[in-house]
Amino acid sequence: MITSDLLLIAAFLIPVLLLVTLRINAALVFLSLCLGYVLVEFVANDTDSLINFIAPDAGSVSASTLRLTMLFLPVILTAVIMLFSVHGRLRVIINALPATGVSVLGVLLAVPLLTPTLSSTAQSLALWQQVNRAQAFIVGASALISLLFLWSQRRSARKMEHGKHRH
Repeated sequence: MITSDLLLIAAFLIPVLLLVTLRINAALVFLSLCLGYVLVEFVANDTDSLINFIAPDAGSVSASTLRLTMLFLPVILTAVIMLFSVHGRLRVIINALPATGVSVLGVLLAVPLLTPTLSSTAQSLALWQQVNRAQAFIVGASALISLLFLWSQRRSARKMEHGKHRH
């Protein structure tokens, strides 16, 4: 059980550390995670036909693997594209807030998509149950923080653009 707790804690901490350290715009990653969830909900229901369409010889790909790929592929692509996109010490510090939202929401969305054994193991942990009870707050707060972070960047871009015209 201690190993499971540590794995869950690592699943929460590693994405935050990566997003903040690599100065990846976590608000855009949050939106990409939401897109991944939409793909899982509306596209992955026909997993067998989708797998057969994309790769007819890949019958060994499980539904769980496909759903996790659909969930995290937009996140990974956005993270790679947005490497070192957050500038300024204050923004890097503030970026930790949406990064935390990405991390927690990512775990909340991924655990039910795992194989039944892994999913039930994670869901039996006390930490998981606490986070799961707070999921509405986590999603709402993360969405609001991400929007505020994105809006604040837009204002700065305008100021920089106007500043260039004055010189």
